[in-house]
Amino acid sequence: MNIPNETRSGGDFLARTLHSYGVDHIFFVDAILRHTLAHAETHGIRRILAHSEKAAAYMADGFSRASRRPAVCMAQSVGAANLAAGLQDAHFAHSPVIALTGRQIATNQYRHAYQELPHEPLFSPVTKFTGKVETPFQLAHLVRHAFRVATSGLSGPVHLDVAGHVGNVADNWQTDEPVLSEQRHMRVPAHRARPEAQGLQDLADALLRARAPVLVVGAALMWSGGEAALRALAQHARLPVLCTLDAKAAMADLPALDMGVTGTYGTDGGNRFLSEADFVAFIGCDVGDQVTANWRLPARGVATAQVGVDAEDLGRNLPGALTLQADPRTALEELLALLPPGGHAQWLARGQQLKDQWWAQHAAALDSTAQPIRPERLMRELGVWLPTDAVVVADTGYASQWSGQLLQLKASSQTFLRAAGSLGWGFPASLGAKAACPDRPVVCLTGDGGFMYHLPELETAKRWGLHTITVVNNNGCLAQGLSSLRKAQIGGERMGDCYQFIQQDFADIARSFGCKGLSVTRPSELRAAFDEALESDLPVVIDVRSDPAALAPVPWMPAA
Repeated sequence: MNIPNETRSGGDFLARTLHSYGVDHIFFVDAILRHTLAHAETHGIRRILAHSEKAAAYMADGFSRASRRPAVCMAQSVGAANLAAGLQDAHFAHSPVIALTGRQIATNQYRHAYQELPHEPLFSPVTKFTGKVETPFQLAHLVRHAFRVATSGLSGPVHLDVAGHVGNVADNWQTDEPVLSEQRHMRVPAHRARPEAQGLQDLADALLRARAPVLVVGAALMWSGGEAALRALAQHARLPVLCTLDAKAAMADLPALDMGVTGTYGTDGGNRFLSEADFVAFIGCDVGDQVTANWRLPARGVATAQVGVDAEDLGRNLPGALTLQADPRTALEELLALLPPGGHAQWLARGQQLKDQWWAQHAAALDSTAQPIRPERLMRELGVWLPTDAVVVADTGYASQWSGQLLQLKASSQTFLRAAGSLGWGFPASLGAKAACPDRPVVCLTGDGGFMYHLPELETAKRWGLHTITVVNNNGCLAQGLSSLRKAQIGGERMGDCYQFIQQDFADIARSFGCKGLSVTRPSELRAAFDEALESDLPVVIDVRSDPAALAPVPWMPAA
């Protein structure tokens, strides 16, 4: 898009540029770029004022993951440290979040100016690029560069420090720079790299030679929109697939080929299946400790391959692997033509056996009628009820572990988003996801510990009509902390100081914000509560009183 030159203010220019890139929401905490925000209204951009900078960043992250588009968050100079902290999850998840902060102008630096603090050291660890906007030309150049960097290669967050501690200097510049946008950088991926032909043939040959092959898919596959290509390949060649938490929904339509979630938050069946494979292809997947059960999987000596867009990452944790730099979706589409219709009947039967053993192992808890409610039963009821177009947003810790292991998705049209490590991310991220997908049910899974991080955003949800359903696994404690304390054999008369809370009534708290609150104390009440929440025209919080003694399963992993 190219809007003709004319002299306009920096705020007008920035608002027009963001609009030209398809930005329709800005998540922020005042005071920042007030002229930009004023002009944004004329372009139909919704300005979502949050109650904290971290929440604003989490909302942008949730929006980006749900839409697979860049999202924008902003804060003034003194809020920059909080905004940077909020980008940690976006960094881990490769979300193209563009963060704008105010900064004292250059002549005021190093003079004890109000709110002066170097921002680059804060943002460098959690962004692909951080830059200073000090001239009108840089405003034009670096905003375009921000979208380019955020959406290119392995996508991720970008930060711009804008002149003026609330961006006011840049807001008031006069500029005749043209409003330009590069349309391919309105989405992820901006480019689709094709695989090198010989490398792709080598991968096909390795799959054909294998007796027990498996594909392991992750977040980068989802960012590439490769789910349909994955299912087509798996179905054609009868290839079993293991998913990371980020890709949990990718194979929901094909349960016979979906071997579940692998790694430290995975299942016994998924990890055992991976341990028995003789060839493992990681497709769009960070081969980190969580996916590989602390690098114990696959078994030592097993042949491996890795396909992804970041050449520097290929083989990092897989010495000797067959590596292929390519967009995951494109690689899978082209690989399909090189593989004949497959068999692997015995290998697939082994995978089904391992899955059946996992579900049998947890059958009693999944059907439990106990009070307080078992989290396993909560996952069972939610999975049965969940609409086929729902977006599930899971907080980190036990919320991700319970849902990753025991929430059964029914369709690949469902979306599963999870915190990559920041407790409290779930609720604000679900508001961002709802802003991106207003016509889809958005269900946040969190615990009382996670939900209390950002309770004030209930007001944001009510103010903006972001009608999410938040299911709070309310056990009055940080249950994962209890598990860790037991492992460390820490006791004493006041061990509860380390993990217990005063149990709150979150349904009552929700009502105090003008939202709908529902309380559930019996398993038989769960589905009716879900139905009532779905029919509501308000944000809903479902307070589920759960058993604090229930600890999420620790999946089987090979000995270190």
